[in-house]
Amino acid sequence: MEIDVFNEVQDPRPWAAGHEQARFQQALAQARLADEAGYGCWWQVEHHGAEEFSLSSAPELLLAAISQITGRIRLGHSAVLAPHRFNHPIRVAERAATLDHLSGGRVELGLTRSTVPEWRLFGIDQAEVRAQTAAAFAMIPRMWTEERFSHVADGSGIPDIRDVRIQPKPLQNPHPPLWQAASSPASFEEAGRRGVGVLGTTMWESLERAERLIAVYREAVAACADPVGAFVNNQVGFFTFVHCAETDEQARRNGAAAAAAWYSTRALSFFEAATDFRLAMERHQALIDAPDGGGLAGSFLRAEQGDAPTEGALLIGRLLGGEQVADEEVFEVLSAQNSLIVGSQETCREKLRAYADLGVDRLLCLHQMGGLDDEAVLTSIRLVGELIPEFV
Repeated sequence: MEIDVFNEVQDPRPWAAGHEQARFQQALAQARLADEAGYGCWWQVEHHGAEEFSLSSAPELLLAAISQITGRIRLGHSAVLAPHRFNHPIRVAERAATLDHLSGGRVELGLTRSTVPEWRLFGIDQAEVRAQTAAAFAMIPRMWTEERFSHVADGSGIPDIRDVRIQPKPLQNPHPPLWQAASSPASFEEAGRRGVGVLGTTMWESLERAERLIAVYREAVAACADPVGAFVNNQVGFFTFVHCAETDEQARRNGAAAAAAWYSTRALSFFEAATDFRLAMERHQALIDAPDGGGLAGSFLRAEQGDAPTEGALLIGRLLGGEQVADEEVFEVLSAQNSLIVGSQETCREKLRAYADLGVDRLLCLHQMGGLDDEAVLTSIRLVGELIPEFV
């Protein structure tokens, strides 16, 4: 299992003068340390209008800066918001290929649909996002590998493109690995059928459910005979909050519980999770009731029907309902379902091993989260880095 870094450039209030500059300088220092410590990849998100939750609105620029101060660590965009009002496929292909040259061939490229608040911000009709994301997956690897590129308007909203050379071509041959960010059984299946790697999260998932999602992906990708890219990228990545300290007690004193609670409430608020949850339930019911069975995702969801809600699911319901839940309770519930990795090196080693045993290929460690002190973040990166040789 590769151990990676996942970064949002989080910037919680209260804000002092120069806070944004400080956060970017911290991210650069963290990336330099991660490179030296042996992490496999630095993954940078893309979010817009996120306030405290993320300053990472131009990740391709931050990744370009990181490419110039590191020499080994790979650079992952997880993930480009794929509907073309966010990022036209031509611009995605051009930027990623340029970064590939600047980094000496270290790019990994993910795509995702995004969610309600960002669709609204950019005037995107949610009924169109699936088709536009599918178009991006189909077009970008062709732009990288074909001498000249043409596209016939297909209903995704992108007009005809006729005989254009999209440049530069990537340094990696045939092109950088492709990934899809996923949060549902249907999107795990979709990523597998496309032949791209899948990037999920265990922040609110139990390891047992993560294992079932991995099985959906593996079955789908095994059947992929026509990947969207030039090769099948059969890899599973999950991100979660990771905070390692000299002792379990020190990790708590550093504010791990408060950071986990802060992330939970801010994420649910930013993503407008109540609306997103309703839309997801509608999609799930459609798959359950589909005449053709709804594929692997439909079978997955039918198998869950009648299961009692987990403590994590109940907690999310309480938070969505506006309840003020104590930081320690949020932390204890998430820790009980092993969706966080917090503690001493020995504790973190045991929790990392649980992910490796699931068949996770890449564990993306979210070290910089909430109000954690920067020195504590750097210490966490260093201590987990010392464990990396045990897993690769």
